[in-house]
Amino acid sequence: MPAARSQTELLAAFDKTLALLEGDIAGLGEDEAEMTWPVGDAWSIKAIVFHRCHWIDLFFSWVAAKNAGQTPAPGVKWNELKAYNGALLSEAAKLSWAEVYAMFEAKQTALRAWIAAQDGAWLYATGHYPWMNKWTLGRWAESAGPAHFRSARKGIRKILKENAS
Repeated sequence: MPAARSQTELLAAFDKTLALLEGDIAGLGEDEAEMTWPVGDAWSIKAIVFHRCHWIDLFFSWVAAKNAGQTPAPGVKWNELKAYNGALLSEAAKLSWAEVYAMFEAKQTALRAWIAAQDGAWLYATGHYPWMNKWTLGRWAESAGPAHFRSARKGIRKILKENAS
């Protein structure tokens, strides 16, 4: 799916991908949320959703700091992303599915509200912050929202399919 080029396109992509993801996870019980890939991967549905919450928080922290985002988090390099994301597994394990799902609802609602509240021209202009590179804030918000929702959905659907056998 091509990247959104306006606030209107971004909100449409947000709503569409969120509705699809919500369709996959709404109504899951604790046992279903704990399901993982049958072979070789410890990522559960709950961990995948928790991961998306975390990255929405990172986006907001980068915008608030106005100069962060050069790395995913202080002391972490982009080439260490796999280990960084893996560490989120232990954090997700401490929470119930109900807590993670409520957290996701709050985070995605906050991100959508933030996107909607921005001036569309400003959202799609470059150079506001040093960490933005050639991406606009709209593109960074898309990465934290709809793009992450799409990738979450792929993993979740795979888990649900492979565990249904």
